[in-house]
Amino acid sequence: MNAGLETELANRLLMAYASGRPVEPLSAELQGGSLELAYRIQQRQVAAWEADGDVVRGHKVGLASRAIQRQMGVSQPDFGHLTASMFHAEHEPIAAGRFLQPRIEPEIAFVLGAELAGPGVTIADAARAVDFVLPALEIVDSRIDGWRIGIFDTIADNASSGGVVLGSRPIPLDAVDLRLAGCTLHINGELVATGAGGAVLGSPVSALVWLANTVGRLGVPLRPGHVVLPGSMTRAFPIAPGDAVVARISGVGDVTALLAREEQP
Repeated sequence: MNAGLETELANRLLMAYASGRPVEPLSAELQGGSLELAYRIQQRQVAAWEADGDVVRGHKVGLASRAIQRQMGVSQPDFGHLTASMFHAEHEPIAAGRFLQPRIEPEIAFVLGAELAGPGVTIADAARAVDFVLPALEIVDSRIDGWRIGIFDTIADNASSGGVVLGSRPIPLDAVDLRLAGCTLHINGELVATGAGGAVLGSPVSALVWLANTVGRLGVPLRPGHVVLPGSMTRAFPIAPGDAVVARISGVGDVTALLAREEQP
């Protein structure tokens, strides 16, 4: 594919952010588009955001559960970038209009205290690099109309990233067994899902290792202070203006996200 078409596809997704109107799946017009191409389209958008003053503050791992991989017909996770503008304060209403088709997922966020540069990162390396963990809610979103996505579309669309809300109580990694950490997810006071850390590639730390080695092969290290979202402990749930979402993760704590109500005309 020539660079001009690559840029045009990236600009199409950027326009979806600006206009609030999703686009048709990119894969529908590409025959056999490679994952490498999808990541190049993703990176062109990140470069555009950085040119406008945004800053990369971490990464996310998507497609981390085996069940979702089987559903999507893939055998590996994917990753996206988290920028400063995606982070929102806990308990403070988030403008719902910034999202197109939001859904929410509970996760255990890693905050790095040391650089992780793959390939060759091991579980031990990853554990040493983690400063602490936090409960997190990820707002996933899609610029693809109706969430009609395949692996190519979600990678090109920055792994369907939208927003992040972090809890405020840091927990040392060695204070909790993340594989066994149970999770409950409530929306407007109603229990909608339960899960456990083991749903994320067997352990969220395994997702961190996968990410470090994957981006490391591209020459990209994971930097101190960066946040890594390793993948959801439950399936994603649609959310709407006015919703209040609470995730409680045993041994880690709880986190609340509030979507602002729509303004009345």
